[in-house]
Amino acid sequence: MDTAASRDGTRIAYERDGSGPPVILIDAAGHFRANSSLGDLAELLAVHFTVYRYDRRGRGDSTDNPPYTPAREVEDVAALIVEAGEPVSLYGYSSGALVALHAAAAGLDIRRLALLEPPIDPAENSPVQRAFTTRLRELSGEDAVTFFLTEIGVPTDVLAGMRGSPHWAAMVSVAHTLTYDSLLAEATDAGLLARVTTPTLVLDSSGSDDDLTGMAATAARSLPNGVHRSLPGEWHGVPAGTLAPVVADFLRRG
Repeated sequence: MDTAASRDGTRIAYERDGSGPPVILIDAAGHFRANSSLGDLAELLAVHFTVYRYDRRGRGDSTDNPPYTPAREVEDVAALIVEAGEPVSLYGYSSGALVALHAAAAGLDIRRLALLEPPIDPAENSPVQRAFTTRLRELSGEDAVTFFLTEIGVPTDVLAGMRGSPHWAAMVSVAHTLTYDSLLAEATDAGLLARVTTPTLVLDSSGSDDDLTGMAATAARSLPNGVHRSLPGEWHGVPAGTLAPVVADFLRRG
């Protein structure tokens, strides 16, 4: 594990593997390197790329420096780009995709983006999203995790299977950062997407609900250089073996 210094002094813990053009993987809400769905994908991509995985601020081995703003997450990505020493591509999953979009909109040295099911409400200043953030601020621990996962549409049987698992305990340990992800979503609208000129592949899973697939399609249409593709998978997820070749092919392009 290495660390990179973000602009506000936050230490961002990261690891790298493989060789080739650099790709930074950005986890979803409640996830970090020790509790991530990106491990298998990272291993497969490392055949072709230098893969960077990191703990978003306030999670895992990274530190934090409140108050949170999306701009600080962009600064975290900027610190990792300095570590890479050359332009990078970004892969973002769920709210990690929002971090990637903000980084690209800010003009960081990013070649390409690949995003899996970014949770985007294109409406500016959405009252629904603001109410969601307000409620999250009032909750902590398991209550915050339960509320967050229920409200984003995690199926009841999936939610029941998560309770009591190591994954559940890990999410509870970083429950305070769920508010960060909601604030990030508040700051992501059609205006921001219009500023992202980076070539972007937006993916969804055929096993997801209409809300998730619809948001992916809308995001791709709103991006000046966006492409949309659906892959076979489960709810809000695509197996790494299916995902990796598609992502690698897109990121390897000129």
